[in-house]
Amino acid sequence: MAWIQTIPYDDADGKLKMLYDRVKGPDNNVDNIMMMHSLRPHSMEGHMAIYKYVLHHTGNTVPKWFLETLGVWVSRLNDCDYCVEHHFSGLKRLLQDDAKADALRAAIEMRNISAAPLDEGQKLAMEYARQLTRDPGGMTQDIVLQLRAAGYTDGEVLEINQVSAYFNYANRTVLGLGCSTKGDILGLSPNKSDNPDDWSHT
Repeated sequence: MAWIQTIPYDDADGKLKMLYDRVKGPDNNVDNIMMMHSLRPHSMEGHMAIYKYVLHHTGNTVPKWFLETLGVWVSRLNDCDYCVEHHFSGLKRLLQDDAKADALRAAIEMRNISAAPLDEGQKLAMEYARQLTRDPGGMTQDIVLQLRAAGYTDGEVLEINQVSAYFNYANRTVLGLGCSTKGDILGLSPNKSDNPDDWSHT
């Protein structure tokens, strides 16, 4: 499951057990990406907080399915199969349109956003995520101005930025530690967005 030691749920105690109990899903399942942090629970706490707030908070106004789409896109650009599989499952559940979800996945796999069933503003947001992932030092204000002209508020530009940045972090956590999906339940997420302190996965 990983290239470093991890502590399974049944062997956890103290703060680690408390955090596992906050993030666990059915049958005490803890996503492997969170278990990567088990030797340093404080970093798990930080990771989970930013994940919850960036992707699953009621203060966001960009549709959650599209935030998940950005995450799948960034993860594919980084060849992070773990995050692609987890978050595509979540995207499909949220979108409730299998044909559209599958068309999105096909465009992402081909790295051809022009073929995706998205509006022009969403395609521009995907381009922003691509640039931030592939050439962060080459970013200029121009793309933010384009996003604004496409109808995004500056707060929504921030959401797009934070989701793109978060997935680059998550991908590097997964890829750098050899995290696999073995034993995971794909597509679970902390859906109780009205309670920022409830991290339970369903």
